[in-house]
Formats: sequence, structure tokens, C-alpha cells
Amino acid sequence: MSKKILAFGASNSKESINKQLAAYAANQVEGAEVMLLDLNDFEMPIYGIDKEKALGIPELAQEFKELVKGADGIVISFAEHNGAYTTAFKNIFDWISRLGKDVWEGKPMFLLATSPGARGGKTVLDIAYNRFSFANKNVIETFSLPSFNESFSEEEGIINKDLSDQFEQHLKRFVSAL
Repeated sequence: MSKKILAFGASNSKESINKQLAAYAANQVEGAEVMLLDLNDFEMPIYGIDKEKALGIPELAQEFKELVKGADGIVISFAEHNGAYTTAFKNIFDWISRLGKDVWEGKPMFLLATSPGARGGKTVLDIAYNRFSFANKNVIETFSLPSFNESFSEEEGIINKDLSDQFEQHLKRFVSAL
């Protein structure tokens, strides 16, 4: 039976390089059924306790959480806005966190980040790992791809040999946990 991988770029940019990287990574899992999400399909009111009390938890948050529950593994590639998560991702994260203590349902995760710059979103990747590993005791692999435009090709994937080798090591550990 094939494994179900839920993948998305943690950005609402229609041309997100992080969505491209998430799709690439998820599709490297041999024989996997990949569900690639667009965060624009899960746009909700900005989370606040007053909104939750008045309106309840949005149906879109519940749908997102069901997708998490139905997956065998999760691949997220983070865009970095001012050194942290994008608002689009953080809002979804805040809403789904209201649907249970274990936000990611104990699923193996492959956390990625990329940017046009040399740090490759490393700061937001560290934030995500530190936050998610607190609650999720399953395998959480991380990989940062610096200089996306020079390091990645839609046709070939990661074109820098050293970075490709590092990526493959992390991918193998993620796959072994599925």
C-alpha cells in the first residue's frame, strides 16, 4: 500500500519557491501518493480567542486537520518573512492547534526551507523544528536549500551535488519513519 504524503509550501505566494521545493521533496518518496496543498485554499479569519468564541473553529481548519490525520507523513517547506513563519501559515497553525494538543498527529515530518539568499530560510526552519519537536516525538528531518535560483532546477531538482547528497540523507531518514 502506498504511503500518503501531505506536502505544502508554508507561503501564500502563487509562485512560491517553497511550494516547488515541498512538491519536489514529496515526489522523491518512491511510490507515494502526494497531496500538494495550496495555503490560499485555507484562508481563514485571523485567529483570536474572541473570534473562536463567537464563530467557532472554521470548517477550513477542520478540513486541514483531517488532511493531516489522513497522511502518513508531512512535508512542509517554509518561506521566511522577517525571520519567522509567514502569516498565512501561522494563522492555519493557530486554528488547527485548537483541534487537539498534537497538531501534527505524531506524523513523521520533513521540514524544509529555501530562499533566494545564502541562508536558505535557516532561521524559520530552526523555529519550526524547535516548536514542532516539542510536541511531536516522531522523526522530524530538516533541510535548508540556500540560493534557490542557483541550486534548484524544475527539471533536475537540486543541482548542487553536496546539497543533493545532504537532502538525500535527510529524505532517507524521513522515508524510513513512514
